[in-house]
Amino acid sequence: MSKSLSSRDRLAVEESLGYAFKRQKLLEEALTHSSYANEVDAAPSNERLEYLGDAVLELCVSEILFKENPDYSEGELTLARTSVVSEPPLASIALEIGIPRVLRIGKGLNRQDGRSNPSILADALEATLGAVFLDGGYEAALKVVRGLMTVPGECKQDARLNPKSRLQERVQAEGEIPPVYRTVSKTGPDHATSYEVEVSLPGGKILARGKGPSIKAAEFAAAESALAALDDIEAAR
Repeated sequence: MSKSLSSRDRLAVEESLGYAFKRQKLLEEALTHSSYANEVDAAPSNERLEYLGDAVLELCVSEILFKENPDYSEGELTLARTSVVSEPPLASIALEIGIPRVLRIGKGLNRQDGRSNPSILADALEATLGAVFLDGGYEAALKVVRGLMTVPGECKQDARLNPKSRLQERVQAEGEIPPVYRTVSKTGPDHATSYEVEVSLPGGKILARGKGPSIKAAEFAAAESALAALDDIEAAR
């Protein structure tokens, strides 16, 4: 028999989302990885909700970007959306709102540190957004996305001023696949945590590292360092 989320865990997730579920089973399903569902009968996995949440997320972000940036071209809108809905930032958000602690995963995967797997975390976040959509409708999902992604503030910037966007645009212009961000370390007490992030190309070539008080800030610092390193390489040619 599957174990339900505790009231404490449920309230913690709802507080992070800014949304209270009417149907608690939807939230539990969103936080249930297939490895757990395979071990426990009558525990549906979050795969179907992840499929729905992926579409909901793209629509919400697209609407926000479209309305907040009337001067953006289609290419700039697409680039800005990619910087928000790709796996690394989604996994970072999932980590920041505490999904690893409440995620239900199988014993084997848990021993393999599955709670820190970026793909699993990103999927769980998308599944949670799918659950919000089913429970409260599109407007509820849109509100949660606005709160979690801080999209409006970022969209008011020119996408070219976002170091992650500029780095992605640059490496893609050179025929490379978009860079990947990985959290290398987390140090310090809870009230003064410092993160170190590494940015690399999918083939394994490390571009740079960056530090910051949040994962997002560390990713931005890493992207800035990578851009500076690429500038130095070009200047030396």
